[in-house]
Amino acid sequence: MEHAPAAVALRAVELDLAARGSLTSTVIRPAWFMEDFSETFLQPVNDEIVVPAGDGAEAFVSVEDIAAVAAVTLTEPETHAGHAYAPTGPQALTMAEAAAMISAAAGRAITYRDTDREQWIAAMVSTGIPAEYAAVLRPLTATVASGNGARPNSDVLEVTGTAPVTFAEFAARTAPAWK
Repeated sequence: MEHAPAAVALRAVELDLAARGSLTSTVIRPAWFMEDFSETFLQPVNDEIVVPAGDGAEAFVSVEDIAAVAAVTLTEPETHAGHAYAPTGPQALTMAEAAAMISAAAGRAITYRDTDREQWIAAMVSTGIPAEYAAVLRPLTATVASGNGARPNSDVLEVTGTAPVTFAEFAARTAPAWK
């Protein structure tokens, strides 16, 4: 997002906050959420994860780690003022690798299938996802598919003092959602 033009809404908000001298702010730009596999658009359907992400990898992050980073920045605003953090998980995984870990946790085969981006976006909208959110998913999936997904970093550990949740830990505790 830090490279996005000011016309992109999220970047416009960041730039506006940075320009306000009377406010302090901290920007948190997380990687894709692990919980997308159990609660939203990456949930396996008919034992398949279908998303146009190709063979690209992403350092999926737990929403608990994002919340922990946010909590620290809110309770220590002076320490984190003007900083931008990009919380990630400790490893970058392809969708196929994530599907394999989910399979192991769920005790059944879950596979990954790449698909056409525009057809997928249309299908998301037809299931009730707002068109505005689907429009955000287009560049997100393209970024991962192009090999430019989030790479692991130390932001969660440095801000919270705790190592981020691994995808295997997430899959093990979330297994009931896939059984």
